[in-house]
Formats: sequence, structure tokens, C-alpha cells
Amino acid sequence: MFLSSLRIFNFKNHAEVELAFDAAVTCVVGNNGSGKTNVLDAIYYLAFSKSAFNPYDVQNIRHQQQAFFLRGRFTAGGKVKEVECALQAGGKKVLREDGLDYQRFSEHVGKYPVVLIAPQDIELIWDGAELRRKFVDAMLSQTNRTYLLHLINYTHSLKQRNGLLRNFSESGRVDKDLLETYNTQLVQAGNYLHEQRAKFSTEFEASVKAHYAYLADNPAEDVGIRYRSDLTDKSFSDLLAGSLPRDIALQRTTTGIHRDDFLFQLNDFEIRRVGSQGQQKSLLVALKLSEFQILYNVLGVKPILLLDDIFDKLDDFRIQKLINLITAGTFGQLFITDARPERTRQILHAAQIKATVFHIENGTFTQAWLRG
Repeated sequence: MFLSSLRIFNFKNHAEVELAFDAAVTCVVGNNGSGKTNVLDAIYYLAFSKSAFNPYDVQNIRHQQQAFFLRGRFTAGGKVKEVECALQAGGKKVLREDGLDYQRFSEHVGKYPVVLIAPQDIELIWDGAELRRKFVDAMLSQTNRTYLLHLINYTHSLKQRNGLLRNFSESGRVDKDLLETYNTQLVQAGNYLHEQRAKFSTEFEASVKAHYAYLADNPAEDVGIRYRSDLTDKSFSDLLAGSLPRDIALQRTTTGIHRDDFLFQLNDFEIRRVGSQGQQKSLLVALKLSEFQILYNVLGVKPILLLDDIFDKLDDFRIQKLINLITAGTFGQLFITDARPERTRQILHAAQIKATVFHIENGTFTQAWLRG
């Protein structure tokens, strides 16, 4: 997978930008707030039809403008494809490939794999279960279209069932036949999602263990992933039937795979509680490298890897480990942002990595080659 050009128009803080990429490694440097991360987010947007950082599409339109437009030219499997995404304030978002609009954005998922490592990703370890579910769902949705369709159906049915529960609570009457219709839809989709998540967590754990061992280089540290689900020991149908009084009282579905969690562990304890900052960062990078590896194994193309401010968040030992992977040809195309240009130059020069550098200042991009 290779992105050869990117056009940005009124996206976040960028007015109009046209960039061409020739080298496998591209660095975007400049002061904090200059828009380095927004370049990565534009690439992410073209891959996923959404921002990695802001869930509200309209807020990605440049201030005081009415629309944004993104275009990227990708090469995969010897074929060149042009992907465009546009949004008009007050209008519907448009996503198209080679001039043809998608009717369903889900058809685009997995075609242009991208893996992003950003400072905010540490919330995967620190925060609640929802982020970890989304992380796993994103991988499975890109590699298994049936999973994505079941996930869409489950989310839709859950929303409908919750609306029905609110009506029951307000009216004091329960329509068991209508409830059973939504229960059947939830159980069918939920059982499939649970089965796939359980299988995936075992495979994913093995990859994370290997990558963590490489990054930490400490045999005494053993990481693991424990999949926790209401459906592990009980029938989903029985769970829904047994929780109905509570569901009506709380006006929401209180059991199901939407409550699943993936617990990240260090020596059988939750790493967010016992792990040092260095151990947690090593696990985070191991999770993302495993994401890259799984997408590559299943899809057959190396995802584009976006490293946002990565050199500022890792110590020298772990940076060197990551650079070793780059020089070994583990990755395909990489984009790296850094607020300290000289640091990036020194790191890549020492590793003899050929890269293109774009410097942003006052909204203007200047290009320079950095040769190893």
C-alpha cells in the first residue's frame, strides 16, 4: 500500500495543500500547532471516512469555511486508485473511489489499511472498556466483512431495543412479541461477534506477547490479554430474559457483547494498575505493531503506518527498537511527525534511512530530502 499524493482543502487548519510522496518514509516537522497531526488525520480520513481525533465531521471543516475536501492517490496490488472525501456544512458526507460514490461507507472499510500510533492511544490502557472494544472491532471489521455487518446489525438492534425499553418504562406495558423480535436479532449478531472476539483475542495475544518481548527485552515481563464477556459462561438469550426487569427500570440493555472488555495484563495483573510508564508505552506500541501485522497477514498488503509525535513519547531504547524494524523492511510506507526536526534528522541519518521531509511554517510546506 502506497500513497503517492494527497490534496487537502479547508481541512482543520489547512487551507489548501498539495503533497507528493516518493520515499517510503515521509517526515512532517514543525512547531506544535502547525498542523502536522492534521496531515496524518487527512490520510486516516481517506482510509476510514472519519477522523481519528474528532468524531464530529463538521468540526473538521476549517474555521469560517463551509466545506472540506480530501483526495489521495493510492497504489495497491499494482493498481492505482483515487479516493476522495468531501463534506459540505449542513450536507451529507461523500466518499468516492475513482469517481464513483459509495452508497455504504462500510464497503470502503479494509480497502486502504492504515495504522496510527498517537499520544492519545495510551487511553487504550488507561481508559474504559469502550475504547478497547472499538480498537478490536476496527481490526476485525477490516479483515472480516461478515463481522462488520453483524456489528452494524447489533448496534442498530441494540438502539431499537433500548428505545423499546424506554417506552415500556414510561407506559408501564410490555410488548413481549416485539421485544422477542429485537432479542432474536441481538442474539444472532451477538453470538457471532462473541465467537469471533474470543477467537481473535487468543491470536492477538500471541502477537502482542512477541512484540512486547522484543520492545521490552526483559524475560521477567509477561503480558497478556484477557477477554471478558457476559456471554462467556451463559446463553445470551437467558441473559436477556433474566435482565428484563432491570433493563426496564434502567431503560437500557444491561447485558450483552456491548459490555465486553479486553484486559491488558502484566504478569497476570492489569498493567494500568501495576505497570510503569515505560511498560505501558511498550505495550501500547506492541498492540499497534500487532495490529499492523494482523492486517498485513489477512489483507496481504502492508498498511500505511502513521507515527504521530512518537519520538517524543518513547525513550531512546524503544526508539532504537522501532528504528531497527524500519531498517529491516518490516513496514511499507511510513509517515512520521515531530516538533523537533533536528532530532528526526539525526535518528534517521544514523540509521541510514532515506526520507522526504516536509516542514510546516505559517501554513506553508517546504520540502527537503533526507538521505541516509
